[in-house]
Amino acid sequence: DRPALLRQQLRALVMAAKGRPLQVMFPMVAEVSELDRARSLLDRELQAAQRRGEQTPEQIRVGAMVEVPALAWQLDALFERADFLSLGTNDFFQFFFASDRSNPQMTERYDVLSPPPLRFLAELARRCGRANIPLTVCGEIAGQPLEALALLALGYRRLSMAPPSLGPVKAMIRTTDLRHAAEFVTARIAKTEASLRSSLRD
Repeated sequence: DRPALLRQQLRALVMAAKGRPLQVMFPMVAEVSELDRARSLLDRELQAAQRRGEQTPEQIRVGAMVEVPALAWQLDALFERADFLSLGTNDFFQFFFASDRSNPQMTERYDVLSPPPLRFLAELARRCGRANIPLTVCGEIAGQPLEALALLALGYRRLSMAPPSLGPVKAMIRTTDLRHAAEFVTARIAKTEASLRSSLRD
């Protein structure tokens, strides 16, 4: 909505990354055309920097946050444009369940370890792997050992979390047979409609 402001932000990123690799991730992408427009603004800033004789980034990779469920039906087109993706779980699950995560009455109503969202996460990881698109997870669930276990079982290997979560998640990983976990989670999301939380904890 404010391309001039976005161009200023992109210009600052280009200037700050002179001679170094730069990764730019665009959030809240609902349609692939939005990523196209944002990428065109980045290209214009790169061209402007070159015309001014300024050093540009050594390498530029452009990615998108998967936060809007509509992207699930645009993955092939997204893979053609994005160098990497990051699943923004906080916003994604809010939209997935049509619930306001800032409302205390809603925060405990839907479980991210129930089969429907886990099936989507499994499909996203599978499709990204097949397309050779790096996929990370950003959001609160990556820093919770039980949820992180489910993510690892579904094939996720890049988890972003707050520093206090590193110890517990690392301890979980070092004591887990991921092959067994993958078989366990895959079998259950295909056969049950109940949350996997208690069975995973057990």
